[in-house]
Amino acid sequence: MHVVMFGDQHVESLGGAQVSMRLQRRFLEKAGHTVTVVAPAMHGPRARAGARLLSEPATRSADPSYLDLPSIPITLDREYSMTWPGRRTDRWLDAALRRLIRETGRPPVDVVHVQADFWGAFIGHRFAARHGFPVVHTMHNRVDVGIEATAPLPKLVLRVLNAWQRRALGIVAEAKPVGRDGWAYLRRFAGRSDAVTAPSSHFARRLEAHGAVPQGRRGILPHLDTGPGASAQVDVIWNGIDDDVLDEVLASMGSMGSMGSMGSMGSAGSAGSTGSTGSAGAPAERAPGPPRFVWLGRMSPEKRLLPFLEALAASGVEAEVEVIGGGGQQRAARRLVEKLRPRATVDFAGRMPYAQTLRRIADADAVVQTSIGFETQGMTIFEAASLGTPAVVSDPDLAAELGAGFWAVGDGVTADPSVAALADALRETASDISAGTARRPDPSVRERFRQSSRTAAMVEVYERITA
Repeated sequence: MHVVMFGDQHVESLGGAQVSMRLQRRFLEKAGHTVTVVAPAMHGPRARAGARLLSEPATRSADPSYLDLPSIPITLDREYSMTWPGRRTDRWLDAALRRLIRETGRPPVDVVHVQADFWGAFIGHRFAARHGFPVVHTMHNRVDVGIEATAPLPKLVLRVLNAWQRRALGIVAEAKPVGRDGWAYLRRFAGRSDAVTAPSSHFARRLEAHGAVPQGRRGILPHLDTGPGASAQVDVIWNGIDDDVLDEVLASMGSMGSMGSMGSMGSAGSAGSTGSTGSAGAPAERAPGPPRFVWLGRMSPEKRLLPFLEALAASGVEAEVEVIGGGGQQRAARRLVEKLRPRATVDFAGRMPYAQTLRRIADADAVVQTSIGFETQGMTIFEAASLGTPAVVSDPDLAAELGAGFWAVGDGVTADPSVAALADALRETASDISAGTARRPDPSVRERFRQSSRTAAMVEVYERITA
């Protein structure tokens, strides 16, 4: 089938949702399906090489799977951009997609998969409504939490966002009040979808509790369809890890481990080993040196990089810390390290290719996850668990989803955003690693997290709503 995906940002830009969409596209194509990804064109230094100008004022990548919308940059580093939803964009998109199908011989569109929260979602739902295509909407983010962490006057911002949504989706009046908060915003998208998916059980249950569920018969799961009163549910489909890259990294870990040159800890190894397991599951001895931590993500307030650096300094641990990623708080983070002068060494490694990032995670003794209430899955800690690397986890919901192989910040039940609680967790983690008693991830995560299995689950959803 031909799946048209919609995103807020180009999938080659930095971000967990973008990584997930790239993987979904590749594994859908490996399974024989056709994918077209619609998103704003990039403008920064990471803009795809080889993009060529069309007759309209926008670019389309040389890769026929990418349909890049006319856009404007919205961040100082020009990494992120936006496309204004409206009739002009509708006309451009319809014409560009017709031309793409005609020039490449792609089959007609079967399903629309929206994986966006803002303009990408508006554009995707407008497109589906115009053409009568069934819609899957994957909810990647807690919109309310993200806005509260990044915007002044968050309640006002949410009211404006809800008003923009109603206008963009052509909602003149609602049969019953939906509200103007973050959940109301997600409910409107869900109500226009034939299926809603979430990347974790805890987020799916929250969506259901707030009424953000698909409407119509196509949205009802067959095993829950008990008659006219049956209610639609949210499908739980984890974002996955690239099978091929995972196998490549595991194989390299196994060969390096056999030479005794790489520190690692197995998910099913002896208590005296730390780090990752090789492809055969046998743990290699940890390389000498202080504990090695990795913090990975976008450097923005909701990710809580600055509190992590404060906690690192307060903990007094001797460790090697690698910070991977980029974003608006990078300069502030560097200045904070210079000011606090933690005992640990901190290396700002910048952005890295996916495979290289996985290798750094595999080399680490622990990954540190610091956002609270924002992540709907927490990709990094699952990637780490797949590689046998444990994690320090600040969000109790993510810890519960992960199941094992982590150090909780605070009591592990109630989120504790304090620097002191994170510092305590870092001290405990460093002590366990140095003593050879590091936590061990659940070995079953490795297979359950593979993208091939996640793609198969999503195809079942596509087939259900197109039947």
